[in-house]
Amino acid sequence: MQQPALVSRLRPFTSTIFAEMSALAVRTSAVNLGQGFPDTDGPAGMLDVARKAIADGVNQYPPGPGIPELRHAVAGHRARYGTEYDPDTEVLITVGATEAIASALLGLVEPGDEVVLIEPYYDSYAAAVALAGATRRVISLVEDGDRFALDVAALRAAIGRRTRAILVNSPHNPTGTVFTREELDQIAAVCREHDLVAITDEVYEHLIYDGGRHVPLASLPGMAERTLSISSAGKTFNVTGWKIGWACGPAELVAATRAAKQFLTYVGGAPFQPAVAYALRHELPWVGGLREDLQGKRDRLSKGLAEVGFYVRASAGTYFVCADVRPLGFADGAELCWQLPERVGVAAVPVQVFTDNPERWRHLVRFAFCKRDDVLDEALRRLAELDAILG
Repeated sequence: MQQPALVSRLRPFTSTIFAEMSALAVRTSAVNLGQGFPDTDGPAGMLDVARKAIADGVNQYPPGPGIPELRHAVAGHRARYGTEYDPDTEVLITVGATEAIASALLGLVEPGDEVVLIEPYYDSYAAAVALAGATRRVISLVEDGDRFALDVAALRAAIGRRTRAILVNSPHNPTGTVFTREELDQIAAVCREHDLVAITDEVYEHLIYDGGRHVPLASLPGMAERTLSISSAGKTFNVTGWKIGWACGPAELVAATRAAKQFLTYVGGAPFQPAVAYALRHELPWVGGLREDLQGKRDRLSKGLAEVGFYVRASAGTYFVCADVRPLGFADGAELCWQLPERVGVAAVPVQVFTDNPERWRHLVRFAFCKRDDVLDEALRRLAELDAILG
């Protein structure tokens, strides 16, 4: 074959750092703090509902938009934020948030349009923009002390005549930052002024620490009519493998997203949908306990990494903390991440792979703390050997 088989727009996305680091972790028997998935199960009542659904024959195609029970549960859940959605026309069940984001971009963005991403960004965002034939315009978060903050001037400068949408992730992966109300107000103002669609990735909405509270962009003045709000059950209920997500918004935005989604997976997870509906209605107290537990794990890992010698940045939410490798004598986080599994048996992820401007982020690595305490302690015990190895 004379030409590459893979189309040019997907050639930059042939592999993910998660797959590469997880494979390296398996090969070296390393503790995997690279990929963000928990190693404990979700609430027992929810799991029982899924088992019963399978036993009761809920194993065939569900309705394309998702079962009514789950769409009503999602609408009820979002009403807690003061945002009201019609379960029949303004809620769509998807195969995780990743599919919802891809479907939204495929359904709402024309080839040649521009989509603003805030880096570091979750790796699927850039791939989804490419699939849509659009162009990404990237702005960087800025380091403000030990926090990552929105650069409002850069956001305003990124908007052009072809800008169609902005993709906003808060709580933010990989940095753990949670946008303040003032930052969200600035994003909302830009969207209103330039008539932009906002697509929000809110999968960590319940995993905000230190008494913080999630504020959906759609709840701000003038934003409900232009925002597609996306979340999922995976992070909230410790079932990342179920891949049950949802998108909520005005009927026309949801319909456009559904038009693309129906030709991707069509439907997904029939027996998991009633289980997630049950969890949204009955298991939020369990989620409160999970949040407290994860806050303790964040503190445990952050303290241990600081003792090893990393400069640890603040994490207000998500599963992740970012750490500066320069105090250890490294200038390149990727170089350290490729060495860690072989040398001490711990896997992490370099932040620079989530950016268009790797030099700006080369000094940071991301560690996941959504693991059992004994796993975190073993990782820290191994990392403590770094001083002797590097010395």
